[in-house]
Amino acid sequence: MNRGSDDKRDEARVPLVLRVQFPNQERMVAVTENLSKGGIFVQTDRTFSPGQELGLALSFPGLMNPVEVVGTVAWVRPASEEAPGGVGIRVVRDQDRQRLGELLSSAGQTRASDRTALPAEGYRVLIVEDNPHIVEMYSYVLKKLASGELAGKVPLEVHFSPDGHHALQALRSSQFSLVMTDLYMPVMDGFALIERIRAEEPLKSIPVVAISAGGPEARERAMQLGVDIYLRKPVRFQEVLETVKQLLHIP
Repeated sequence: MNRGSDDKRDEARVPLVLRVQFPNQERMVAVTENLSKGGIFVQTDRTFSPGQELGLALSFPGLMNPVEVVGTVAWVRPASEEAPGGVGIRVVRDQDRQRLGELLSSAGQTRASDRTALPAEGYRVLIVEDNPHIVEMYSYVLKKLASGELAGKVPLEVHFSPDGHHALQALRSSQFSLVMTDLYMPVMDGFALIERIRAEEPLKSIPVVAISAGGPEARERAMQLGVDIYLRKPVRFQEVLETVKQLLHIP
């Protein structure tokens, strides 16, 4: 079912992208789309029913330790061409609302503290994708970030590779701050690329975001190989922006 008209949002929602794990279902990993003190929207391919109680562990690589909360499924968004499916989760317990408030505050403080930590040489992001239309969208987001239209001006270079083979050559010859990769590509797919990155000492610490139309099996395999964040296509402008900012600690 879809969100009803009586589902009022009393508290502002923040487009914070966090990793979501379900403690009772260890292989299930998802991401948030937004959250507030009283609710969370989680992108997921799995089926949940309104009224179902869920335990969630929210985290982000290199930014915060897991924060566990309990909520109830309030509404369900079916997957469409415009956006992946997911569930809106209402959080009502005082201790959980307090944890979410502290999480939001902590994320804001982390960004503020990093305002003077931007590297003088700037950031270099490698996008690995064989679809030129998708490359154009990612490039648009990152160029907006670099130009200062979406935040303070950020020294950021964007590079592209059409497959994992060319990406690995680029990574071995130059330093990069972040890799954003599709999973299904010719020559060398994203799974093999992630595996190579995590196996090579000079590359293993580079944050990797996988963005794919693959289902739960693709997500689970990518997470097991060591991807930091998995976003499911069709991905939203704000999700790409927030994920890049959080992984690079850009305020």
